[in-house]
Order: sequence, then C-alpha cells, then structure tokens
Amino acid sequence: MSFQHIKTLSTPILMTIMLTAAPVGLSIADTTKCETTELENCESTKDAVIPLPLASPEQVENRLHIDSNQVTPLFPGNFARSYFDWKDRVKDKHGVDFGGDYSLGYLNASDSPGADDAFSGMYRFFGTWEASSDGNGNSGALIWKIEHRHAFGNNIPPKGLGFETGYIGLFLPPFSDQGTRLTNMYWRQRMKQGNLVFVGGFVDATDYLDVYMLSSPWTGFFNFAFSTGSATLPVPNEGLGTALGGYLNENIYMIGGLADLNSDPTDPFDSFDSFFNDREYFKHFEIGWNATRETAFLNNVHLTLWHADEMEAAGNPDGWGANFSWSRAVSDHWTTFVRIGYAKDGGSLLEKSLVGGFSYQKVSGGNQLGVAYNYGVPNESTWSRGLDDQQTLEVFYRIQLWKEIAVTPDIQYIRNPALNPVDDSLWVYGLRVRLAF
Repeated sequence: MSFQHIKTLSTPILMTIMLTAAPVGLSIADTTKCETTELENCESTKDAVIPLPLASPEQVENRLHIDSNQVTPLFPGNFARSYFDWKDRVKDKHGVDFGGDYSLGYLNASDSPGADDAFSGMYRFFGTWEASSDGNGNSGALIWKIEHRHAFGNNIPPKGLGFETGYIGLFLPPFSDQGTRLTNMYWRQRMKQGNLVFVGGFVDATDYLDVYMLSSPWTGFFNFAFSTGSATLPVPNEGLGTALGGYLNENIYMIGGLADLNSDPTDPFDSFDSFFNDREYFKHFEIGWNATRETAFLNNVHLTLWHADEMEAAGNPDGWGANFSWSRAVSDHWTTFVRIGYAKDGGSLLEKSLVGGFSYQKVSGGNQLGVAYNYGVPNESTWSRGLDDQQTLEVFYRIQLWKEIAVTPDIQYIRNPALNPVDDSLWVYGLRVRLAF
C-alpha cells in the first residue's frame, strides 16, 4: 500500500484498523511472578502478567514494572519501605498501581552563538486502574500520566540548547518549561488472551513507535538522534490518538496507529477541536520480529513506515518516511544496535540518519554504560539546501545509587553543527538525576 493510499483512507477506517500498539503487557495463563530479576528463580503462578515490551520503557505500565522489579542498586536499602508496602496493598485491593518521579537535567555547551547552559526539572505522576479482568489475559485499564515541566531561574531548558548552539537536534527533549501538562489519559484493552492490545484517548506515540531499549531520555541517551525515529521522524505531541498492535505468532508482531499533529498537552481539551476539525494526522505502521516476547527489544528487528499530513498553520509539508532498527543482546551484559532513518519532507529534523552503538551492564538493572554514533543529513524542506552533514558521538554512564535514585553523567561531541557558521565542532556536557517514588 502506498503512502498516498494511506493518506486517502478515511479517518473512521484508520481509527478502526490502525489503532493501538501493544504498549502494555501480556497476560499468560501460566507464567511467572518474580521477586527477583532472574526468571529461573521465580515461581510459576497462574494468570500472572509480564510486561510486553512492544512499548517503550516509559509507557506507564512498563515504567511501574521496571521501577518496582528491575532495579539493582549499588546501595540496597529499605528507604520509605512502609510507603511502597502501602502502594502494594492498594494495588492488590483496588487494582490501582501508581508511582512518580522527579528528574533534573543540566547541560553545558563548550561553544555556542546563543546560550551555553540549560537547566530544568520535571515532576511526573502516573498510574493505572485495572477496571476489568477475566483472569485469562483479557482486561481493561485506565492509564494516566500528569507532568509539570519547568526551567530554573534564567536558564533555558535542555530541549532548547541544541538550536542555541546551531545544532539541528534536541537534547533531553522532554526537559522543557511547558508547565503542567496531560501526557496520558487513555483506555487500554487487552484481547485474545493478551495477544492483541488497543489504546485510545490522550496517548504518547513514542510509547509504541520505533521502540528500542535505550530510547528513554529519563534513563537512556540524552540526544534525540538516539531515540524515537533517529531524528528523521516528526514525532507528534501527546494528544488524542489510537493504536492497535499484537503478535501474529510467537515472534512476529504488527503495530499501527494514528495521532493528532496539532495537539497541545498543556491545553488537552483543545485537542478535540484540532483532532476532529483540523484533521491533520500522523499515521504509522510497524512490523517486527522478537527472539522472545519476554526480552522483546533486546533481540529485535523492525521496520516502521509513517506518513504525516500537511500542517497548514505550521507550514509543514506532508511527508513520509521509513525507519529500520536492529538490536541484539550479546552474552548477559552487552546490547548492540543499528538504526537507520529516512524522511521525505514532513517537517522532520533530519532527512537521513544512521545510528550505531552499544550498551553494557555488569548487573541486570544496575549501572549502565551507553555509547552511540550518529551521522545525520538535515532535512532540506525543513531547513535549507547546502547545510553540512552532522556527526554526533554520545557516551553516558547511569549510576543506580539506590533503587529510587539514579545519576547519569553524559558527554557529547558534535562535528559540523549545521546552523552554526562559526564552530566546526563542540562539546556538550550533561548531568541527569532521577528520583523515583
């Protein structure tokens, strides 16, 4: 099916057919419930739910599971043990699971035509209410996430530092000064014993679009080139959208979705007007292969196709693109990945992008080293002709001090920032702190 054909499909058909990713989890009638991260140490239990990582680490249910079950700190402790025990009792009794975090991001650029420092923070409160379940993997749940994003003092937020330096790219893109925003408020429905999942409402497309294990700017790489779409994909803001996804067999999955291109999470109710009246949408389709469902994006290959409608008010032309991702775990400690992106117009940052890198963890859920390289060609229809191709190298090391606290120093080297006529290279130094609760 051509992208032009996709564009001409009616909205009702898209909302019915291409609706929801499998971002949430997979219920299996007879699987495992773990108190540790080692599956071989778990006891079998009926109707347990294990995460299905067709969604990103920041999808609410995945984030709650990771923070509760997949963290190995340097300094084990019982910080606020009574609070976490109370949360577990609420979940068991009422089906409500919730959590939150507070994160800080600081960046400094060695050279910049504009600002060279950026500093901001954000608070997130998120959770789920499982309203229905038949015990066989079929269930319905309300998912929510509310945030407050703020810069400190006279500093710009990290999201804006890239363009201040003349670099076509984003550093820590969620770290902005938007204030209060509604990121998620949607319904998730598992069907076919958990093999098919639908979501609809206020969604975040990056929860289930071109996912790999290091895509989270809260725990993985700082640079957007190493996240969703490798900077060749015009990711829509969080807002009204739908998606549908699931497994065709034990290894092959498909995901399709639709999202509003004009949404504003700081004014979520305005999204109804833009969704139904402006009717400018972002559509995507993905097919992929996982070696196993339990370790989906450790050993994964997928191809993502997308189309973005013309945005009249913003002046963005319609466009389309494709993204390829390959990831493979090597032994118990290393993960390697290669990602390729291409965009034809659509308002993306880059037209072509090549990414390669690896991560290393000595202990699962513990400290993590990440190294990645990007070669990027600016999108001519977004910027202008004749700009230099950019090269970016990033290294981070996340230190999991306690189960609730992680500190991540980061360094980036950028060659030929395309919008900077003075500097042919620059360094960006960063520090991120996350407190989960």
